[in-house]
Parts: sequence; structure tokens; C-alpha cells
Amino acid sequence: MPRNPNIHGGGARTNQNGLHFEQTTSLDDALCNAGYDVINHTVYRGTQQIGMSVPQKKLYTYFLNPRGINYYDYNSKEWRPDEAFINFANNIVYIIEKKFQNCAGSVDEKLPGCHFKKLEYQKLFNPLHFDVEFIYIFNDWFLDERYRDTLDYIVNMGCHYFYNEIPLDFIGL
Repeated sequence: MPRNPNIHGGGARTNQNGLHFEQTTSLDDALCNAGYDVINHTVYRGTQQIGMSVPQKKLYTYFLNPRGINYYDYNSKEWRPDEAFINFANNIVYIIEKKFQNCAGSVDEKLPGCHFKKLEYQKLFNPLHFDVEFIYIFNDWFLDERYRDTLDYIVNMGCHYFYNEIPLDFIGL
């Protein structure tokens, strides 16, 4: 099903300093626009495999299950990130959740759950010796002062957030 564009925040640009995200984009598209090749969820710099880009359930089917990780051995439910970048060079999995809003709603109440989700993902990746970083990508709606306490909490819990894009260097590229 095609995604509806977000007309209230962000933009349709990718530059050398970051990966731009909107509701209409995918991590694969952003990586390709930044000069990387993505073939069957594997990310290449030239001919070198540098990582994997996997959305939702494909985190399990393309990465965890083939490595002998059954989520139920570690978690009581299957967590499905919007996007995940698995960096082979630094052994870090970047869990990416995109949150876009243009009016008050239930997203506000979900944001403090980042630490819990990070811990759940870390249980899955510990046997593979990967660390986990949890990242929110927000649109400009979340620049509002009413999110100050929530944003402070996200940082205090060891999670991260960016507006409209992720700096390439943050995910080790």
C-alpha cells in the first residue's frame, strides 16, 4: 500500500551530511541516494558488505532467524522496527522508529517506551555480540516546547532522536 506524504514536516532532500526520512521514504532509498548499494537487504560500499537494512519482520527473516535466533527464546513478543540498520563494522544495530505527527495524539504516549524496546532488542542481539542503539526520527511537530520533558527522558534513557534525518556518521557510515 503506498504511503501518503507528510505535508507538515521534513522535505524531499538527501545530502551528504545525513539520511533524510519522511513517511514516503525507506532506509534503502536513503542509503541508495547517499551512494550505497542495497541488494536483497545487504548494504554495499563498492563490493564490500558493510551492513544490512531490514524493515519490520524482515529483521527476523533476513538476519536473526538465519543466525539461529528465535525471538521467543528472548522476548515474549516479536518487536518490529520501522527500519533497522545492522552495521557489520562496529557491530551495532540501529533500531529506527519514525514518528510523524501534525496534531496531538497517541504517539505522545508511546515515546517514553524507547528504553524498554531498546532492552528487548538488546536481548535478541546479545548472543550475536551486537549492541543496540534506539533512534527516533521526528518531524518538526516534535520541536514544540511541550515535548521538552519527553525528549530529555529519551536521552536520559540512552536513546536518541533526530529531526527529519539521521546524520550518516551516527550510524557509522
